Amino acid sequence: MPVEITWWGHATCTVEDSGVRVLTDPLFVWRLAHLRRRRGALPPPRAAVAEVVLVSHLHGDHLHLPSLARLARGTRLIVPRGATVAVPGLGRLGGLRITEVVPGDEVAVGKLLVRAVPALHDGRRHPVGRHRSPALGYVIRGTARTYFAGDTGLFDGMADAVGPVDVALLPVGGWGPFLGHGHLNPDRAARALAALAPRAAVPVHYGTYWPIGMDAVRPHEFHSPGDEFVRKAARMAPEVAVHRLGHGESVRPEVAW
Repeated sequence: MPVEITWWGHATCTVEDSGVRVLTDPLFVWRLAHLRRRRGALPPPRAAVAEVVLVSHLHGDHLHLPSLARLARGTRLIVPRGATVAVPGLGRLGGLRITEVVPGDEVAVGKLLVRAVPALHDGRRHPVGRHRSPALGYVIRGTARTYFAGDTGLFDGMADAVGPVDVALLPVGGWGPFLGHGHLNPDRAARALAALAPRAAVPVHYGTYWPIGMDAVRPHEFHSPGDEFVRKAARMAPEVAVHRLGHGESVRPEVAW
C-alpha cells in the first residue's frame, strides 16, 4: 500500500504507511493565545486517530496539551527528551505511552521505524526557561521514508543528518509577519529540498494561523509561501514532485526504493 499524506493545517499531518497512522504536531483549535485559525476547517475527529503521534518540539503550537488530550488511550506519543519535566501537563494526560528521544534514537511502531533527527530551532517550552529539550525532525520508515522536519532552519550537513528520504514534509512559513531564527522560508526550504533530494515533497507550516488584529500586516507572509515554494522548488529541485495541498487534502506520492 502506498504512503498517504494528509495535511490538516500548520504542522499537523497524518502519514499512513504500512497500515500504521502517524500524526504530527497535532493542533486542533480555532484559537491559541494570540493566534487564530484563518484558513481551513478544524480537523475532523478522525484526524486524532493514530497509532503514534510525533511531537517535534515544545512550543505551544506544536506540543498542544488540549489537542493531545483528544488522543485515544494507549496511543504512543514520541516527544523530545525532557518534555515531561518541562511540560508537567504531559504526565497528567493519562493513558498515553510517552517515549522521550534525542537525535539518532529509533522507535519501532508496528511495521514502521521512527528515527529522530536534528533540527535547527529553539526547542524550549518558553523563550526563557531552565528546562531545555532538543527540537527534532523525524524520519518514518515503512514502504517509504517520510521526513517530517518539524520547525527547523537550514543547517550545514542537513542531508547527511536526515539521510535518504522519499517524501519530505517541509515548513515553508510561519504564523506571523516575520520569521525568526531557526525557520525555513520558501527559499531556504527549496534549498533544503535540493540537498535532501526526495522524490516528493509537501509544504506545511504556513497559511493556517495568524496573530489576531494583524490581518493587514505583511499578509503575503500568510498567503504566498506555498505557491512561492512551488516556484522556487521547480527551479532548484526540478526532479522533485511538489504537492501543495489544501487543508484536509491528501496525496499518495509516487515513491520507489
